[in-house]
Amino acid sequence: MASESLSQNEIDALLGSAGAPAATRGSSTATALRHASTETQVYDFKRPHRISKEKLRSLEAIYERFAKSLESWLLGRVRGGIQLQLQSVEHFSFGEFTLSLPTPCASYTFEIENSGGQHGVIDFGHEFAYFLVDRLFGGSGEPAVPSRSLTPIERMAVRMIADRVLNVLVEVWQDYIGLEMQLVGFESIPEILRVASREDPVLVANIEVTAGETRSLLLVCLPFGVLEKFFAGGSEEREEDANDTRSHENRMVVEHSLRGTRTFVSARLPVFQIPMRDLFALAPGGVLPTGISRTAPLDVFVGSQRRFLASPGRLGSNLAIKITDGLLDPPETDAIPLTRI
Repeated sequence: MASESLSQNEIDALLGSAGAPAATRGSSTATALRHASTETQVYDFKRPHRISKEKLRSLEAIYERFAKSLESWLLGRVRGGIQLQLQSVEHFSFGEFTLSLPTPCASYTFEIENSGGQHGVIDFGHEFAYFLVDRLFGGSGEPAVPSRSLTPIERMAVRMIADRVLNVLVEVWQDYIGLEMQLVGFESIPEILRVASREDPVLVANIEVTAGETRSLLLVCLPFGVLEKFFAGGSEEREEDANDTRSHENRMVVEHSLRGTRTFVSARLPVFQIPMRDLFALAPGGVLPTGISRTAPLDVFVGSQRRFLASPGRLGSNLAIKITDGLLDPPETDAIPLTRI
């Protein structure tokens, strides 16, 4: 089968202008370099760009709210000025996250319920951890930062702060994902952290802590597995559709409950007057003359409100009424509600 013939430019592009004259070869090379400089992008296969700019803005808003909420709570506990500022929200592998931790570290691990056994990590920077220990135990000066891990008593003190971190984390994520988390352990050696495989992707929020002369970091690590619903979510249009769906479902539930509700309905004759002696003379089987025409409409009350007009009649052996008109704007009534005797 005959193949298509290639033009000189196509041959130059394929062979790197090997057989072209020097001037042409130089021109083709320059053009290729210009294309390469504008089209070629560096791609890191170990850390693919999984977070879009839109999602990154949402994540930054979530964790900025987290930082301010935790800061407000800490101000009343540490008896001094403290500031929490979000630095970044980044995607790492869990192995890279552990390599970024100092030795010793102050890392509390927590389990995420209903996630298939997935875990996360809260790491208090070394300086921040000892600052909390100093303040929680009544210290007022600059805390010493020994090069050792927290003692069991110190861990229990800082654990109270870790519990609060989890509570705030649940609050700021509740509009996107329902998370239930609880602390399960503490680790001071990063290499021993075994809450995920080294290759598993994680989302890490880096929060800078400033307290007087102390500067440190608070790291919050969540596995990507529990955030799939957030990253898979669409744009605002999808959120509106979800809201519409929830509204329709709520309406159906309310309507179903309303239709099953029982209410008291009564039919009443128009108001008439009789002498008291005739009322006292009433006895079983007696007939009370009302002076009301047989075709006079009856007032139908739903609860204590007059809602319809009806005419009296029978249905088989039972007394019945036939609705003849509805009152679009029923007047208020001061009639005494019917009671069962």
